[in-house]
Amino acid sequence: MSGHSKWASIKHKKASTDAKRGKVFTKIVKEISIAARIGGGDPAANPRLRTAVDKAKEVNMPAENIKRAVMKGTGELPGVSYVEFFYEGYGPGGTAILMEILSDNKNRTISEIRNIMTKNSGNMGEAGCVAWMFEKKGYILIEKAKIDEDTLMSVALDAGAEDMKNDPREDNYEVITAPEAMTKIKASIEAGGIPVSFSEITMLPRNYAMLNEKHAEQIIRLIEALEENDDVQNVYTNFDAPDEVMAKLGK
Repeated sequence: MSGHSKWASIKHKKASTDAKRGKVFTKIVKEISIAARIGGGDPAANPRLRTAVDKAKEVNMPAENIKRAVMKGTGELPGVSYVEFFYEGYGPGGTAILMEILSDNKNRTISEIRNIMTKNSGNMGEAGCVAWMFEKKGYILIEKAKIDEDTLMSVALDAGAEDMKNDPREDNYEVITAPEAMTKIKASIEAGGIPVSFSEITMLPRNYAMLNEKHAEQIIRLIEALEENDDVQNVYTNFDAPDEVMAKLGK
């Protein structure tokens, strides 16, 4: 799981930059709307919506924006109807790429995504070609400097976490949960006085492809290009790289 820990930390840094640009607002509004449409407008009864609202608050989205997004999802306000689906493909070094899409025009989106992949050393794949390589999980990072392993393990497992990982090469513990349980488990960890540095519902790779510096730089460029597209909600990949390469990528 070390590869995901490194990439999650880099993503967290990049998210702060995206938030400053306001780029992330569009994607969160989409996620809130579709979560409300599928599961209703009450975050207490809709784990997916609760997670999306928490993410909106983390990037300081105004409460009125959140409210409008929920109301568009429930039909109380007019809004665009989005379709949710995945695209799959391959990146540099034989990496697997899974893209979570929310779009109001599939034809436009596939054309744009195919173009991005082609320009950045990637290839589109058939449905199902890489999805089997990933598992949907809740994922929580806690800095090792903030808590000792035994205490965190006791709190996390008592709260219902599926697993906790401690890679000695990393600065963070990783807590793995069922997707629907992540918010509750995160709250239990924080209630124990343990600060959470990063959390998300994600697709965790079952295994990793170790890349050299050239391929690692290429996959980062590809991921960033895909994430610039407003229809791409999330990009998941199974790449890993040596510590010194990941350190360069995180700057």
